Amino acid sequence: MKNTLYDGYQGPRLPKQVLMNRIQRVIQEELTPLQKYTLQAFYLQEQSVSQIALDRGVHKSTVSRTLKRAENKLKRYLRY
Repeated sequence: MKNTLYDGYQGPRLPKQVLMNRIQRVIQEELTPLQKYTLQAFYLQEQSVSQIALDRGVHKSTVSRTLKRAENKLKRYLRY
């Protein structure tokens, strides 16, 4: 039996390549085009929520909600 009482234990981990493949699949198959765009702009292009909102012509809260929904969907699909 594995000792899980020491500090730093984070549970069983998947190999990095397996995790990356799953993330890519979820992004391609489960997110809406708007969610994909928002995730890419925020995380990959490092744009702020304000910049994304200005580009899309919407309010910052709309971008924040879209980003949060995309993140929640990723978490939900990657949980197992």
